[in-house]
Amino acid sequence: MKKLFLSIATLSLMSFSSVTIYQNYLISESINNIQDMKEWMKQDIESGNIKPEIGENYIEWLEVTESQLIEYVTN
Repeated sequence: MKKLFLSIATLSLMSFSSVTIYQNYLISESINNIQDMKEWMKQDIESGNIKPEIGENYIEWLEVTESQLIEYVTN
């Protein structure tokens, strides 16, 4: 009985750990994507491909989203 319990507990822990690691990876990649998008938007503003008012609005919302994801990871 103890071996069965230990086996189930070990498998559960391994499953939980891999899920948590994968979720953290996805959030990290999402944050990287947001940072890339902010950089691209700044380049588009500088090159005149988008109106500064619109670009700044996009950047502002990207920063809010980035902050929320970082807060989620750190809490």
